[in-house]
Amino acid sequence: MGAQTTDPRPIPRLSVAGLRPQNTGGPVHSSLARLIASGLADSRADLVKATGLARSTVARHLDTMIDAGVVTEGGTVARPGRGRPALRLTLNPRSGVVAVADVGAHSARLALADLSQNLVAQEEVALDVARGPEATLDLLTERLRGMLAESAASGGADRPSAFVVGLPGPVDARAGTPVRPPIMPGWDGFPVGRTLTERFGCRTFVDNDVNLMALGEARALPEGEAPLLFIKIGTGIGGGLISASGELHRGAEGAAGDIGHLRVPGADDTVCSCGNIGCVEAVASAAAMAARLGREDPGLAGQDGPRGAADLARLVRDGHPGAVRVVREAAVTIGEVVALLVHVYNPARIVIGGAIAAASDDLLARIRGVVYRRALPLATRRLSLTGSVLGMSAGVVGGTVVGVEHVLSPEGIGDLLAHSA
Repeated sequence: MGAQTTDPRPIPRLSVAGLRPQNTGGPVHSSLARLIASGLADSRADLVKATGLARSTVARHLDTMIDAGVVTEGGTVARPGRGRPALRLTLNPRSGVVAVADVGAHSARLALADLSQNLVAQEEVALDVARGPEATLDLLTERLRGMLAESAASGGADRPSAFVVGLPGPVDARAGTPVRPPIMPGWDGFPVGRTLTERFGCRTFVDNDVNLMALGEARALPEGEAPLLFIKIGTGIGGGLISASGELHRGAEGAAGDIGHLRVPGADDTVCSCGNIGCVEAVASAAAMAARLGREDPGLAGQDGPRGAADLARLVRDGHPGAVRVVREAAVTIGEVVALLVHVYNPARIVIGGAIAAASDDLLARIRGVVYRRALPLATRRLSLTGSVLGMSAGVVGGTVVGVEHVLSPEGIGDLLAHSA
């Protein structure tokens, strides 16, 4: 069942294009709506200040959105000093909903969020992506339809305005298809985006899961924290890059940040799931750590030892000496790779995410030590290397940003206004 939820996290920023006095229609409606959805403008006066447009221009376009039921105006905004309090602007929670599926190797987080980026419902689903795309997407479809039915029963939307899916492997975001994902047998070239668009009747965006985590993390932080590099250490190892302007950097073909298959020295006898040897993912991912611990102590979780990141994280939290040791050793290998990335990308902030990072400070501390020792002072003198402020919700937050920005784009808000009216 989809659960109603409160959402204590900060409201992520949405990108807002600069406006000119001659702009009309879609661009103005989009900018006003995104400013409201980001929590950057609570009143008409805030919108005038943020956009630089004339008060009459803001009022005309805002009234169009209020008349269509996309924006509501009511309640008051607390302001210091005397004077009449301003009326509060919000996006109507009934005007649209965005669906997000943050898919991992063994589970997925499903969420529904309104256009103000508030979580309406969320659910965690156990799955196995190795069973293939049909079985996985059928399960996600069934669960999401159930969540939408609950939403409709309480007066919300019965179908999403956009659907965003994060997958644990390389993705051609333009085509909406995975591309030879090492831990996802049978998924290569499968039309994930087209399949879900046909099922839910809305635009579907498909991306690498760590890209969405990086975007969510960057938009929840102050603007000065970018460029940002997000590294997830889970069943595999992946990275996401955010530019100084706060936008996702995918590269020419969407392969930017695929750091799990960088080669590390001294691992020439270790074969990776991608077919190469010596990849950092094959040596230092949570799956590799768990497999190593299982070989050393098969009695930990049956004959095969810990089954993956969740088992290993539990052992680390419990202070198991063997688990702590393999995590610390893997952290040194990861740190060497991260030090190289610092010189290549020169980020302002590096975020280490995933279940193992959340379970203990050991992983982050060891990575940080290697990076500050190996990278040059110019690249590290203002560098922050931290855990995630969003934790396991980062992918859902990033997916929500992608979906809401689409719905509130100049083109999308025109459709929204017509449909609402």
